[in-house]
Amino acid sequence: MTETEFLERLRALPLHPAALGLRDDAAHLGRLILTTDTIVEGVHFLATDPAQDVALKLVATNLSDLAAKGATPVGVLLNYPLTTDAAWDGAFLEGLHEALTTFATPLLGGDTVSLPANAPRVLTITAIGDSATATARSGAKAATPSTSPA
Repeated sequence: MTETEFLERLRALPLHPAALGLRDDAAHLGRLILTTDTIVEGVHFLATDPAQDVALKLVATNLSDLAAKGATPVGVLLNYPLTTDAAWDGAFLEGLHEALTTFATPLLGGDTVSLPANAPRVLTITAIGDSATATARSGAKAATPSTSPA
């Protein structure tokens, strides 16, 4: 099944109006903007990539979706797979701390699971932002070229 086919099947499920028909990168729940992204080892990052960089990528990926909506970050939820590599997990936490501090975005909670040995890491953040003026993709308008005197 392709992603497009999967999304079409999801659209057949009961959807909240905030889901915007699953045609946007974020849900709009009043002033709250919610977005989530997952990155997978071997697909979006390499096992040899520094864990701190992976943490920054995960945070930045989500916060950029909020920024695209003009939303100010409220916080993030982290879903994290623990491995037997405590050094990598510790370095990830260091990178996460730095990223969240840099972007003034607190951790709200999340979930941890344990991975079996040699399983690829699957990392997910859900970011929550606040915006009084966010529009859906369908509300986006093409920029009009500015005219300047010759």
